Amino acid sequence: MTYPPFITGPIPPYNNPPIESQYFQPSQFFISNISLGINTTITTTANMNYVIGQSVRLLIPPLSGCRQLNEITGNVIAIPASNQVVLNIDSSMNVDAFKTSTSPQQPQIMAIGDINTGAINANGPSNTQTFINGSFINISPV
Repeated sequence: MTYPPFITGPIPPYNNPPIESQYFQPSQFFISNISLGINTTITTTANMNYVIGQSVRLLIPPLSGCRQLNEITGNVIAIPASNQVVLNIDSSMNVDAFKTSTSPQQPQIMAIGDINTGAINANGPSNTQTFINGSFINISPV
């Protein structure tokens, strides 16, 4: 049995565009200060677009101190200023002080997406609404 040739046709320009971080909120930000304590306060160089409940990860290079917080994840529990977030990470013991550095690798805080938790309306299946904190929003102009 012979098969006809497989014809794909033209590929639409927006079929599978590459992911471009500037088109998604929340984003990644560079850290300018870390205040240690029962809850950890992160100050960034730019205003953030995080929300309370947002899951985030800290990426701390060796020259910035606070190495114990590298790759630690937490949730935003307060937003005291537009460039600050308070995380539910206990950094009160055995964490080095934060140091600024001119290294090409700068400390970062980044959203890690949806934590799939939150309030689910208990009024039955006809009136349910799930609130999912931390999910990414596509703000692409395309």
